[in-house]
Amino acid sequence: MSNALRKLWEEYVRPILQRPKRLQVAALCYRTSKGGKKVLLVTSRGTGRWIIPKGWPMDGKNAPEAAMQEAWEEAGVREGQIDGKAIGCYAYNKELKTGLRVPVETLVYKVEVSETRDDFPEAGERERRWVTPEQASNMVREPQLQALFREM
Repeated sequence: MSNALRKLWEEYVRPILQRPKRLQVAALCYRTSKGGKKVLLVTSRGTGRWIIPKGWPMDGKNAPEAAMQEAWEEAGVREGQIDGKAIGCYAYNKELKTGLRVPVETLVYKVEVSETRDDFPEAGERERRWVTPEQASNMVREPQLQALFREM
């Protein structure tokens, strides 16, 4: 590739093709009992892989409130104490309904769960499971999310 063509690619074409990452919010739900700390994972509706409850920001809610709403809708977390500050983030590529894959940056908020319900909005679409942070780090795919579980 000539220098002029490379410069054209770098300055004009590549920036058009590289879109900024979209933002999601997630709830890392946990509880502590005599058996130790457990975290809550749910299955993705699309792929069946293990994830934490997450979704897009919502009008009228700040990021932690939106994360709590996702924890309710996807995992049945009815009550919990959420940290107002994200404990970290992870990146992944989300496949949209159109088939397009987009890069997503996901802010993670810790939620100490005090109540769950079995009749949550997506109960028939997802499986949920309480596991140790170590087990969770082996069940999820995203390296940055695995690291967040290992730090618990």
